[in-house]
Amino acid sequence: MATNDQPKGSGNQGLSQAELDALVASSDTGARGSQGSVGVFLMVIALAWSLFQIWIASPVPFMLGVGVFNDTEARSIHLAFAIFLAFAAFPAARTPIQLGLGLLVPLIVGGLLMYSAKEGASVWWIMPVAISISVMVLLGSPKDRIPVWEWALAIVGAASALYLFVYYRDISSRVGAPITQDFVVAVIGILLLLEATRRALGPALMIVASVFLVYTVLGPYMPSIIAHKGNNLSEIVNHQWITTEGVFGIALGVSTGFVFLFVLFGSLLDKAGAGNYFIQVAFSLMGHMRGGPAKAAVVSSAMTGLISGSSIANVVTTGTFTIPLMKKVGFSAEKAGAVEVASSVNGQIMPPVMGAAAFLMVEYVGIPYFDVVTHAFVPAVISYIALVYIVHLEACKAGMEGLPRAYVPKPIVQRLIGMAFTIAVICGVSLAVYYGMGWIRPAFPAAAGYIIFAFLTAVYVGLLAIAAREEPLKLDDPNEPVTKLPLPGPTVRAGLHYILPVVVLVWALMVDRLSPGLSAFWATMYMVFILLTQRPLMAMLRGSGDMVQAVRDGFTDLIDGLVTGARNMIGIGIATATAGIIVGVVSQTGVGSALADVVEVLSGGNIMAILALTAVLSLILGMGLPTTANYIVVSALLAPVIVTLGQQNGLIVPLIAVHLFVFYFGIMADVTPPVGLASFAAAAVSGGDPIKTGVVAFFYSLRTAALPFLFIFNTELLLINVTMVQGIFVFIVATVAMLLFAAATQGWFLTRNRFYETAALLLVAFTLFRPGFWMDMIYPPYSEEAPAALVEAADATPVGEDLRLRVAGMNELGDPIEFVAILPITAGTTGEEKLDAAGIALRSDGDKMIIDDVSYGSAASEAGLDWDQEVLRVLRPIDVPSKYLMFLPALLLLALVVMLQRGRAAKTIRPAAA
Repeated sequence: MATNDQPKGSGNQGLSQAELDALVASSDTGARGSQGSVGVFLMVIALAWSLFQIWIASPVPFMLGVGVFNDTEARSIHLAFAIFLAFAAFPAARTPIQLGLGLLVPLIVGGLLMYSAKEGASVWWIMPVAISISVMVLLGSPKDRIPVWEWALAIVGAASALYLFVYYRDISSRVGAPITQDFVVAVIGILLLLEATRRALGPALMIVASVFLVYTVLGPYMPSIIAHKGNNLSEIVNHQWITTEGVFGIALGVSTGFVFLFVLFGSLLDKAGAGNYFIQVAFSLMGHMRGGPAKAAVVSSAMTGLISGSSIANVVTTGTFTIPLMKKVGFSAEKAGAVEVASSVNGQIMPPVMGAAAFLMVEYVGIPYFDVVTHAFVPAVISYIALVYIVHLEACKAGMEGLPRAYVPKPIVQRLIGMAFTIAVICGVSLAVYYGMGWIRPAFPAAAGYIIFAFLTAVYVGLLAIAAREEPLKLDDPNEPVTKLPLPGPTVRAGLHYILPVVVLVWALMVDRLSPGLSAFWATMYMVFILLTQRPLMAMLRGSGDMVQAVRDGFTDLIDGLVTGARNMIGIGIATATAGIIVGVVSQTGVGSALADVVEVLSGGNIMAILALTAVLSLILGMGLPTTANYIVVSALLAPVIVTLGQQNGLIVPLIAVHLFVFYFGIMADVTPPVGLASFAAAAVSGGDPIKTGVVAFFYSLRTAALPFLFIFNTELLLINVTMVQGIFVFIVATVAMLLFAAATQGWFLTRNRFYETAALLLVAFTLFRPGFWMDMIYPPYSEEAPAALVEAADATPVGEDLRLRVAGMNELGDPIEFVAILPITAGTTGEEKLDAAGIALRSDGDKMIIDDVSYGSAASEAGLDWDQEVLRVLRPIDVPSKYLMFLPALLLLALVVMLQRGRAAKTIRPAAA
């Protein structure tokens, strides 16, 4: 998301719709006008990019044996499109800071690359290249046209990216030995990629990537704790551009293979009218409640966030409608903007897309997509439920009312019966579809796809027939007086067919377990079908309108959706490529282990201090970065820090929990002043103060900041190693705990909190989230025993359980370390047999127990054990009472708070009634 022009609200009036459109364009799709022949040309390039991505995702190339690209070739073409459109669609900002960066970064990076070359290498050409880029930046970047020098930047940048595609075979035959041609292309490519990053994403990521390149070259001159030998130009070129370790690495591969199609799917769904439908449904169902528009904003942002990869686009899309209505029922401009910011940023942690981070986690963590979504589900949902509750508390504090209903509601019992019946019908239909689909595939293996498509089409036509009986949904002007809300029934029925493509996507991902890329391909193709047929079928079913014009409009919608999807991907494509530079530096220099040393020194080895420092570093690194780049940077740098230092301090955390931890704090940077980009966007809509909006949004988002600390210590929140019944129990308890946490942080539960009630609510919430904390103090879960008791401890550990060992040894760099290893006991009847099955051989050396040998690929090897390590202590698990017993005192304390507050609330109501 670019920071080219930070918006300013004027008075209490937000920006006009045209100005808001320009804001979204400057941050997501490119602010340069698209008029005339140049506009048509850019549209054709964007359309070609979308069609290329659909082609490589489809099974058609493999069926025909034509147009098959390997991963590296596809990444090369993907980046070429992104760089070309970045220069063509995004004019460069001319603020003093931006202009200074545009002029100095090419010269500094170019000079350092020249300095890093081996003695005798021909590098005279680097500075002329760097100077040429700086001069082109200085020449200017008009918004209404593309000057000739920017055409040159776009074409040369695209050609640099295409180099790997064109010369793939030649490069593969000389890996590690780049020639002069490789040097020239790589240096030009890196410098132009940095400039494209500044244009499309603002200065933050450009600065971070440049700093890392400086660190690569000047490693020997750094402070000793982070110093390294330094890398020469040949190593940098080879690592960053010619191979897939840097720019063309995993991050760009995920953007190419998965993210593009999901962004395209969201764009097509929005173009079909689903975005408006989500907003209208949320308002019709929730607008009548206390602070109703704010609750509807949360729900509609959640639904939009399911398919959106941009918190800024989410803020502006839903905020233009929700923020004025929130202000109308009594929210201040800052609070209205903050609610929208908190809900939109929360959309980035919401499965299935998670701002594209879900697909990166698949690659970085090495677990299936289904597992990533499963682990992320509970924290995201309870965070949204808590935000709705925060809005409710704000409305209670201010005595707000909702908007007038459009109908007289039925009695509560009748409504509950109707709701139960609806849920039962949905469950029945879901089971019938699930088992029906399961029967179709084995019965008709060759024709199953056609049968399923026919079934979906029949359902689609049926839902369109239902929608045709209702009035078309129109997005009302939020600045007009609101006399009544839309009727829920007709509003819901008017767009049920929009849910079908989402069902196709979720089914392919979660039930058929197809790859994310193939799932998004089928969902996108179904969206193409809907866009082409929706208007003509509606015209036919309503018996109105020109069919030819309806077909033409449908085709226009499809083209617009394909073009918008591609333009939305420019920033993400550039971000993943530039973040690849950072990942490349981390792998090339070993800065990750150096950063772990820095954090360990600053934290003093305290695990809470380690997590707090990591959270702060994630916030700092995430400032100004889009979600995707943000996650790549913080996960590459900080996830290994938690794993390494946690293990040394006895905290064994699943890797997915660590990645979600740094991801949550990275996206918090979108909220946090002074750089919170989403807060500036919301302030532009609301007309409020952007810094105040950011501060309020930060307090609303404290629940999101608390969650990572909780699931690091209680991985049940991520549904790790739990049954379905346990999962439901965890969800209910975690939801209650999060609501109590929200009530504590907002200072209002049943009435205004007193300070001791706030402390009590925080204590209850913490106990519900992590009951083991208190139980471990009373009954330690492990007994520490001398290393001589290892065989006896293994004998007492049942097969299928883990044995924990505190071990001392050396790390990869030869530095002494201590850590806790988890040794799975997989087979055997005696202690000796169990240790042998785990692949570990021991020898005694006086009072010491030394690991004599570890079998390759064994459980002991996987646990990080190695020969010559010393076993310091054996941590044998012991039977302890259930940790859930701690819920009893917590619930008694909660009952006391409820009793105190109900008494005060009753006294407040009586005088008011009198």
